[in-house]
Amino acid sequence: MGVNAARIALGMGARVTILDTSLPRLRRLDDLFHGRVATLASNSHTIAGAVRRADLLIGAVLVPGASAPKLVTREMISTMKPGAVVIDVSVDQGGCVETSHPTTHSAPTFLVEGVLHYCVANMPGAVPRTSTFALTNATLPYALKLGQTPLEPVLRSDASLAEGVNLFRGAVTHRAVAESLDYSHTPLAALVP
Repeated sequence: MGVNAARIALGMGARVTILDTSLPRLRRLDDLFHGRVATLASNSHTIAGAVRRADLLIGAVLVPGASAPKLVTREMISTMKPGAVVIDVSVDQGGCVETSHPTTHSAPTFLVEGVLHYCVANMPGAVPRTSTFALTNATLPYALKLGQTPLEPVLRSDASLAEGVNLFRGAVTHRAVAESLDYSHTPLAALVP
């Protein structure tokens, strides 16, 4: 999401800054955009500075299976220029901006500290046909594999499918899900040797 947003913003002539905790990913992004974006290692200091300077902030934080961390505080939002915009794509996982809360396509925005927030849950719902095709293309190969082979051999042989298992035989097998819900975690490998 963040990379596509950066592409579009660059195409519109914007100055773009991308923050990430992964230095190798930042190097790849710098190569991908041929140095046309500023890349910063994400920490509370660089986030605060970037938020203060931003006309548009797009929060696109994903921790698979867990809630998004609140990286942008209300205090940071209060330093933005009046009329600035926040789009919190992470709102489906709780949002990465402290002032975010889920909105709908029929009432998509709200103001906090003079900053316009767009926090629509299920943003792909705005383009249902396109998002359905995209989801189907991504998931159909897994469904076909599951329909043709017994479950346990598939989980042993397909690491990407096994990675998507959250619950198995009554146990929480995804660490982030277990931690976010305060349940005990059982690795899938212990259940499917």
